[in-house]
Amino acid sequence: MNQNILFIGMDVHKESIEIAVVDGANQEVRRYGKIGGTRDAMRKALRKLVSQGKVLHFCYEAGPCGYELYRYLVSEGHACWVVAPSLIPKKAGDKVKTDKRDAIQLARLLRAGELTPVYVPNREDEAIRDLSRAREDAMLVQKAARQRLKSFLLRHDIRYQGKTAWNESHLRWLADEVSCSSPAQQIVFQEYVNAVTEADHRLKRLNEQIEIFASQWRLYPVVEALMSMRGVKMTVAVTVVSELGDLSRFENPKQLMSFLGLTPSEYSSGPRQTRGRITKTGNGHVRRILIEAAWCYRFPAKVSREMQKRQETLPLSIRAIAWRAQLRLTQRYRHLQQKGKSHNVTVVALARELVGFMWAIAKEVNYPR
Repeated sequence: MNQNILFIGMDVHKESIEIAVVDGANQEVRRYGKIGGTRDAMRKALRKLVSQGKVLHFCYEAGPCGYELYRYLVSEGHACWVVAPSLIPKKAGDKVKTDKRDAIQLARLLRAGELTPVYVPNREDEAIRDLSRAREDAMLVQKAARQRLKSFLLRHDIRYQGKTAWNESHLRWLADEVSCSSPAQQIVFQEYVNAVTEADHRLKRLNEQIEIFASQWRLYPVVEALMSMRGVKMTVAVTVVSELGDLSRFENPKQLMSFLGLTPSEYSSGPRQTRGRITKTGNGHVRRILIEAAWCYRFPAKVSREMQKRQETLPLSIRAIAWRAQLRLTQRYRHLQQKGKSHNVTVVALARELVGFMWAIAKEVNYPR
């Protein structure tokens, strides 16, 4: 059956695409050539490949060039995989890396069935994901701006005596009480304060836009259902769904946990079993925000007024899963702490189970495909 298939590996860059091809029969992979990185160059190469009268199967590594090449090839009726670079098999002693060798290796591994494709979102899902990632970038900018201001004040022994930083009282203190001895240093201080203020406003704007666009999104029913859980508000739910798409596409929750790199690494041989840190493969954006959400389960199980309001329109089955998650994870936290586990190890374990409950909730949701 594979004899009528032409497997095509592509090493994609901004300005060029290196192409290698191999027939489904037992033949050697051959270099097709290098083309430009534009759509017109790909269109010309595609016409030549189609003229060979075979079924075309393309693949290329996920990277900064995104999914537009994938969408173009699929729109032309061809099969295409975007593969995870971290899961591409590599020889231990292979120290030579070139575009030509990468393309040849992709074509060979595609024919052998050794590649793992990534989830490719549609345009609407990718737009929400870009909005979510822009918010994450804004949060990092805000954190860096605050740290620079705090470091500047500490260098000059200016200390805030309040309990909580960055609230209204702290901002009033910065405006009314802080003054520097040198006019140059006063300018520096004010520029740092302005950077913090601008970062706060930018983050607020992005949060507002996420709420607006998420409410019009086809996957909003899943977002709304996930928000029934403790620690899962709009930001967490949108990040998880925009990065992973339909959670129910995973066959079981263990597969989803492994996909996110939340399962322990293992090196076992014979009777010896050794488990280490989590693998940290897969989507780091989701893994980070799940760990943040899992910190909420340090406290006893309780349905707050805000959570009850989020659950009002949801089916009883989803609310029941959210409550079971609270009972399970709060008990799990106490149990692991009693065993002497560190807070960080405990919270990562909670995040792993939290995503399992999210998978169960997603299975209960009916939404348009």
